[in-house]
Amino acid sequence: MWVATQDLPRSAAHPFYAQLNQILDQHDFDGFVEGLCERFYADDGRPGLPPGRYFRLLLIGYFEGLDAERAIAWRAADSFALREFLGLVLPEAPPDHSTISRTRRLIDLETHEAVFTWMLQRLADTGLVKGKTVGIDATTLEANAALRSIVRHDTGESYQAFLTKLAQASGIETPTRADLARIDRKRKKKGSNDDWMHPHDPDAKITKMKDGRTHLAHKAEHAVDLETGAIVGVTVQDADDGDAETSVETLITAAEQIEAVLPEADGLQEVVGDKGYHSNQSLVDLEAVGVRSYISEPDRGRRNWTNKREARAAVYRNRRRIRGPRGLRLLRLRGEHLERPFAHLYETGGLRRVHLRGHTNILKRLLIHTGGFNLGLLMRQLIGVGTPRGLQGRLRMVVTALLALIGSLSELVRHHRWSVRESLPLTRRLRARVGIVHIGAREMAFTTGC
Repeated sequence: MWVATQDLPRSAAHPFYAQLNQILDQHDFDGFVEGLCERFYADDGRPGLPPGRYFRLLLIGYFEGLDAERAIAWRAADSFALREFLGLVLPEAPPDHSTISRTRRLIDLETHEAVFTWMLQRLADTGLVKGKTVGIDATTLEANAALRSIVRHDTGESYQAFLTKLAQASGIETPTRADLARIDRKRKKKGSNDDWMHPHDPDAKITKMKDGRTHLAHKAEHAVDLETGAIVGVTVQDADDGDAETSVETLITAAEQIEAVLPEADGLQEVVGDKGYHSNQSLVDLEAVGVRSYISEPDRGRRNWTNKREARAAVYRNRRRIRGPRGLRLLRLRGEHLERPFAHLYETGGLRRVHLRGHTNILKRLLIHTGGFNLGLLMRQLIGVGTPRGLQGRLRMVVTALLALIGSLSELVRHHRWSVRESLPLTRRLRARVGIVHIGAREMAFTTGC
């Protein structure tokens, strides 16, 4: 028996993804990305993955908390609601992970940045981007590289071979693993990034993670609009670089994005950061471009300002600002609006450990990931929730609230009945409470209530 595909039963689309698709279609997202990516597709040959579908797949990675492209492909094949979001109809099959990976390599970084700007523009159109005050912070992402696989920059030999050579030079002909561990334990600066690298991911650097482990990692840095919580700039840089050094590229990226989506506004005017971003040169540079700094100052004790008049003036002005009421309020906002994106993007979003190598590949994924976070802010304004899981949680909250309301009403009714009983005269209450039933030769007492 043959059944036409249009006659097959269809499941209802997920309300969150249906609303998100409505926003994308309203602003012609598919036409925009197809125009951007036209130069990456040939006129002949096997049909490729449409650009609109590719970027939707990366958005699914954020909203579903999927860390790898294999997981994205599997989830798209498993869910009818996501097939509806991708515009797939039976018997069309969703793309596999190799197609997603090849499309990512095919489309350059500038195109991903343009898509991020397009998503940020949707927030600016609804007033969710102000661009005046920006907070900056960074976190580490665990690299897709094992620390035991590092090799030396100069000779290319492995860590094990390097230790064996040291042991033989010290007089141990055939060193055991215990001998190598003892020699390695006494060495200083044994994990220097100047000496070691990973052969397949040179951008990964040896660094200490947030939980105290030493691992190969990358550094992701965000610039967030403190008035709305929108991410206006994101970069991926070397994990061993200091915050004051990496902030320059991130702030330039944020300023360019703000100027692109708000051309009539005054642009970036204030920067808020923690103690890691406090340095003489960074404060002087910010003042040179007309940006006020609200950066927490670490306790460095008494300082020597000889021949540093410009730096001293910048540090003192920053100190005066952070001690004022506005500075204290901005520093509180920094903790609120900068820690939340880290949790959404890297913990529940699934990018704390990356499955890609190289800053360019990681930034391509992270830009669309961050764009999904920004679209979540827009969805929260429209329907009250910013993720599909939040919509499920909303239903659970409604059911819990209804049960609590029913319990409260039951308690109120029970209390009211007890009050009525207490207001009756004692004799009437006793008469109503105890009755005598004569059954044959026996008497039985029972309670009837009021």
